[in-house]
Amino acid sequence: MAMTSGPEGLGTRMRHVLEVLDGDVARFLADIGLDDYRPRYSPVVRALLARGPLAIRDLAAEMRVTHSAASQTVAQMDRAGLVRLEPGADARQRIVSLTAKARDLLPLIEAEWTATTEATEALEAELPYSLRALLDAIAEALERKPFRQRIEETAAARELR
Repeated sequence: MAMTSGPEGLGTRMRHVLEVLDGDVARFLADIGLDDYRPRYSPVVRALLARGPLAIRDLAAEMRVTHSAASQTVAQMDRAGLVRLEPGADARQRIVSLTAKARDLLPLIEAEWTATTEATEALEAELPYSLRALLDAIAEALERKPFRQRIEETAAARELR
């Protein structure tokens, strides 16, 4: 499906591209025998490999997602037997670590990371600009001024008040 100008908003277009990318990665994961592994697990695995066991709050910060998003992903991974949750020093805190099952899958997971990275580089070579650089620039612009603030500053929003 070509993305041309039309009534679709920016969010719709970004979700579409993400769904296409994630769907293809998920199909590739299934093709190599990782049926229960989802693309959204990779940032968790990478963070835990790099930093060791982490509280969900720290994991969320490492991944640059909300606590809720990290918690949901960790819960899915726990059900799949890929992580274990243990109480932290604070009763509300849960510490996440990789299980033996996840560690046994690392050769396949790392092979997928390499293949996906190479495919990303090939895709970017076809584009008129770097998709990663564009996404980083968008994230930085939204850190400087959140999108909600940008909406509130429009004439249409002022008319609603």
